[in-house]
Amino acid sequence: MKIYLESLGCDKNLVDSEIMMGLMDRNGYELTNDVDEADVAVVNTCCFIGDAKEESIGRIIAMGEKKKEGSLKGIIAAGCLAQRYADEIKKELPEVDAIIGTTSYDSIIPAIKTIEQGSGEDRFINSIDRLAGGEDARVVPAGEISSYIKIAEGCSKRCTYCVIPYVRGNYRSIKKEVIVEEAKRLAGQGTKELILVAQETTLYGTDIYGKKALPELIHELAAIEGIEWIRILYCYPEEITDEIIECIKNEKKVCHYIDMPIQHASDSILKRMGRRTDQKELRERIAQIRKEIPDIALRTTLMTGFPGETEEDYEDLYNFVNEIEFDRLGVFAYSREEGTPAAVMEGQVPEDVACARRDEIMELQQAVSIEKNEKRIGKTLKVMVEGSIPDDDTAGDSFPEIKRANKEGRIVYAARSYMDAPEIDGLVFFDSDRELMSGTFVDVKVTSASEYDLYAETIDF
Repeated sequence: MKIYLESLGCDKNLVDSEIMMGLMDRNGYELTNDVDEADVAVVNTCCFIGDAKEESIGRIIAMGEKKKEGSLKGIIAAGCLAQRYADEIKKELPEVDAIIGTTSYDSIIPAIKTIEQGSGEDRFINSIDRLAGGEDARVVPAGEISSYIKIAEGCSKRCTYCVIPYVRGNYRSIKKEVIVEEAKRLAGQGTKELILVAQETTLYGTDIYGKKALPELIHELAAIEGIEWIRILYCYPEEITDEIIECIKNEKKVCHYIDMPIQHASDSILKRMGRRTDQKELRERIAQIRKEIPDIALRTTLMTGFPGETEEDYEDLYNFVNEIEFDRLGVFAYSREEGTPAAVMEGQVPEDVACARRDEIMELQQAVSIEKNEKRIGKTLKVMVEGSIPDDDTAGDSFPEIKRANKEGRIVYAARSYMDAPEIDGLVFFDSDRELMSGTFVDVKVTSASEYDLYAETIDF
């Protein structure tokens, strides 16, 4: 049996997918990246916002077409959409043979056997407050140099717009020894960068150790041979303690980078969202972090068009972004999710207004980003090579240096600095006469900049 797995949505979902891949490999199933070669297709779904639901349903339908054509024997729906809409999937998408919930990905083998045998259980849905485990089976793709490591599951904050507690349960920390052993295995598979993820990393340990244990965990992870960088995502501002700031500041392997989703800056909207901070507290926390760690790269996520967002609220947010000048920033238009308190609030903002506000803030951020990047010209950065880029890569449209280097026969590499998380942030391009392996660290000097990316030259090495 050949299995094709498609992982949609967040990095937590990706970790679950890699555990499923490891379990399949351990049980003798062959994995393929070509769905046309597969006997079974697994779609690990997302349902965080409307667009994610549509994408997940669309991919299941596409797999169903291949099943009708006879190239697939079975389809398995896993993850958040499967957890939340199991009954609807069973009724509306009969091409799906088995359904696996968010805390049941360790049931992937019984689900495959259901298809192999033509009968058996077709739903694997457990309590959303369960920890499925399986970290020891996880396999990352060959050549992967950056790996996400999930340190907790679920969330207990219950922001009024969010479905996560309903599909992934309350906050549950994973035991420190389990995480450390998983990190050691990842290092053994070639991982150079560990990216710590959870719905909220800053609360790690509070449920099982009775205290915030993130700094202790980081110190143990930093001691692992082969790990060069540790990056922390999803730090809620109200939970960032002095100890966490000190850990980021002083632990040499920790990137001076914090992903701190704030969602908004208007006090009235923050309150309606169920957030635990106001604008004054956000300003104080950001000022403290920048004072303690002057070279910190701050990333945040914002939402426009939340129910009740007036023009005044939006202007408050716009002015805040303009003044604070985040290094990295993403914006989503509010998505009305059934079953959440926000879905029934008065003052629903028209979608076109929410999207226009989103686009306006992203345009503002582009101006902030290019200004910050231009200030980095002439400075030296330590970067990690991700790989070389082909001659026709679109990055050449931003940097003529790339096309010139290709014409002169030099290899152009894409790399990341400590300021850049994979997939979501920018890249640093440079050319070299030497062949460099992915995961190699190189010192470069920045020579030019675009809105999100940098071009650099190597310093003798």
